Amino acid sequence: MRNQIRVGLVGYGEIGSTLGAGLRANGLVEVLSYDNGAFDGPYAALIQQRAAAAGVTLVDSPAALVARVDIILGVTPGSSSVASAEAFAPHLRRGQIYADVASATPKVKQAVERILAGTGALLADASIMGTPKDGLALPILSSGPAARAVAEALTPWGMRIDPVEGPLGTASGIKIMRSVLIKGIEALLDEMLLGARYYGLADTVMASAARTLQKPLDELAAGMLTTGVIHARRRAEEVAMAAEALADAGVEPMVTRGTEARLRWVESLDLKTHFEGKVPEDLETALQAIESKSR
Repeated sequence: MRNQIRVGLVGYGEIGSTLGAGLRANGLVEVLSYDNGAFDGPYAALIQQRAAAAGVTLVDSPAALVARVDIILGVTPGSSSVASAEAFAPHLRRGQIYADVASATPKVKQAVERILAGTGALLADASIMGTPKDGLALPILSSGPAARAVAEALTPWGMRIDPVEGPLGTASGIKIMRSVLIKGIEALLDEMLLGARYYGLADTVMASAARTLQKPLDELAAGMLTTGVIHARRRAEEVAMAAEALADAGVEPMVTRGTEARLRWVESLDLKTHFEGKVPEDLETALQAIESKSR
């Protein structure tokens, strides 16, 4: 039998409302939320409508939320993590779980930890690895002292939380570094497809790119970066031409210019001379050389 727990959500936007509705639908009786825009602001009506439909109780202050729940999940934007911690610090009680689920850097999560260190609350850092389209079961990583406690309390109610080893901030580090690639792909797809559509080549370009990207990521990274330290100049020149073609199509090549700059930087390390023109044997060797030369 599942033990009923009381969950408080800091923020009732897209993520908060997804979790709130899902937890209530899965049988959790008490789900509450504090959102500083719930009763005054441009989205107050929407927040109240979503909460009422889900059976989530809205409260008007951090103190009111802390007093009525066992677990607090901060689902604000990462830019609000520190302010939220400061607002909740005077009210948290010993043994209460506080998990910051916002997308933020490890530095931000560690600042939250310092602010809440004297409260006696059990702290966790969590990062969402999916999207609200995944519903309540969107994948979440947790780290820090209360990482396992959060997972054990909420997994029975339909959430998907996987603890990872490491101090508070580890889960966020995984998310943020992963975003360099995932969000970069999104931005590059914008430029590639807008340009390809101008030239009437969208389907062909997509199919060609898909064939290249169908390898496992570790193989793809090894193949690109080991050869990249030798061929950075040629690849930078190719990307420069791609940027020119995008500009001709009326597409500002913002990300593509950044790609050229990164490849020019790799070229400046003169790794082709370092490796005597030979492709390094593996990814680790290539990365170590980049790190060494860039220092």
